[in-house]
Amino acid sequence: MRLSIIFITFFILNLGLKAQVDFTSKFEKTNGSETVTYYEGIEYYRLLDEHFASVKLIEIGTTDAGFPLHLVLFNTDEEFDLSVIKNSGKGVLFINNAIHAGETDGVDASMMLIRNLAQGKILKDSSKNIVVAVIPFFNVGGVLNRSKYNRVNQNGPSEVGFRGNARSLNLNRDFSKANTKNMWGFWDIFHKLDPDFFIDTHVSNGADYQYTITLISNQKDKLSPLIKPLLEGAIKPYMYDYMEQKQYPLTPYINVYGVTQPDEGLTEFPDWPRYSSGYVNLFQTIGFITESHMLKPNKERVMATYHFINGLADYLSKSTQTIIEARAKSKLLVAEQKEFAIKWELDDTKSTKINFKGYEGSFTKSSVTKQPRLFYNRNKPYEKWVDYYNFFKPSVVVSAPKFYLVSKAWDDVVLRLKANGVVTKTINHDTTISVSAYRIEDYETMKNPYEGHYPHTSVVLSKTVESVKFFKGDYMIEVNQPTNRFIVEMLEPKGEDSFFKWNFFDPILDRKEHFSGYVFEEIAESILNENPKLNKQFRALQKDSVFASNRYTQLDWIYKKSPYFEKTYLLYPVFRIEH
Repeated sequence: MRLSIIFITFFILNLGLKAQVDFTSKFEKTNGSETVTYYEGIEYYRLLDEHFASVKLIEIGTTDAGFPLHLVLFNTDEEFDLSVIKNSGKGVLFINNAIHAGETDGVDASMMLIRNLAQGKILKDSSKNIVVAVIPFFNVGGVLNRSKYNRVNQNGPSEVGFRGNARSLNLNRDFSKANTKNMWGFWDIFHKLDPDFFIDTHVSNGADYQYTITLISNQKDKLSPLIKPLLEGAIKPYMYDYMEQKQYPLTPYINVYGVTQPDEGLTEFPDWPRYSSGYVNLFQTIGFITESHMLKPNKERVMATYHFINGLADYLSKSTQTIIEARAKSKLLVAEQKEFAIKWELDDTKSTKINFKGYEGSFTKSSVTKQPRLFYNRNKPYEKWVDYYNFFKPSVVVSAPKFYLVSKAWDDVVLRLKANGVVTKTINHDTTISVSAYRIEDYETMKNPYEGHYPHTSVVLSKTVESVKFFKGDYMIEVNQPTNRFIVEMLEPKGEDSFFKWNFFDPILDRKEHFSGYVFEEIAESILNENPKLNKQFRALQKDSVFASNRYTQLDWIYKKSPYFEKTYLLYPVFRIEH
């Protein structure tokens, strides 16, 4: 009996100890003045994992810093296999934090969100309809590079991480090309989850205004005819109203239209595939980037971000089937789509009006530089209707082929396609195929490095029909897939963020074989004698004194017209089989 009493007493005491576990976050304990370190954040999620069956902390992949990429899952069904979650019929909300490690609002907001969901303090019964997935720290290297001197313009917290990752790359320019281990991990999570909603949390730079939080959403002109009315007519109105009720009113991200002050006009942020919202858009996921305002106190920014995430989770929990069905049907439409816009430009002939709350701006003389400086007067707030340029039009449109063909030699490209859910087939024997081929006639290259690359722009192409030899194991990619937008936008060389733009095919841009002039003289003479038309063109060029004065230039002109000239030079190595 005595032993039983001791056991019962110990059991009761143990229950009491567990009940007393402190789940208050560092942000809350410090009244919003501090954010967690990497180690503190992961330990907090381990604590939630230990005490709540609905929460799981897992590792998926690694990062450039050599630390694991973590994922936190909330699921009332206590199911944490991503492939099972994807097909469970639940709505999936995926949140990415600290892509810029100095912008910590989402880190602290997500910790409170997952805790409150697990404790049943928010969403209540409707939480059973959704799964919430959180990357607590995407830019682990940046989070570890912590200092009170990062983010010079930001109003708290006291210490934050650095914008670049462990290799000084900006992860929010890497979604379409994956030059980082971090992004390969993100791709793995994203495609296993196939989320319905995605949020990337940020803190803005730029103008001063009254709002604590601003919003970027998918560029509406790129959306399917099923998702566009949902986003524009239902989801965004709901969120704007929700945030107004929470006393954190929303406005579109402040991207000033060719001037210095917001009241002179705003433009929608371009939804390019290198950015998170543009990338998820390729796969029919409805994406948002929250941009809380750097000059507002950290506590207000975090709470605004928290309420936005909570509101979006609330919407998804109540409209799960509508969202899932719209996305599923949109994927079928994309699989049948025949034309794709691969570049877009702002249509400045169209605009809408938004009621904007700003501060009066003026220029005063700087006491430092003695030059004019922009000054926003917070004692002079205003509310006025301003032009919002939120229409884009296609600037480059291509017809989809039946197949793209890619040599297995370009495995870095093929691996990226496969990692994004693209189904490929391999050629089972050596063969020669008649294909449409692009030749790169002209392009411009950035003079300064950008994210470890020298991107190509202003691409000029010619298109011919060629007989090309392919080998066993080379790849055929049928353009009849839900991933068609990714396929076309990455493989078409004029695409806004194509693999060509990001230097994946640069070896074709320089010549590998040349000639020795003293040897080629006799061959060149023979070529001209055997080709009267070519000879006539050459003799006409010799009337130009500059051309005639340069022996190498003359021989090189003949060499380029000869069968000796390398056929792969400037030949884009992704070929098309048309319909």
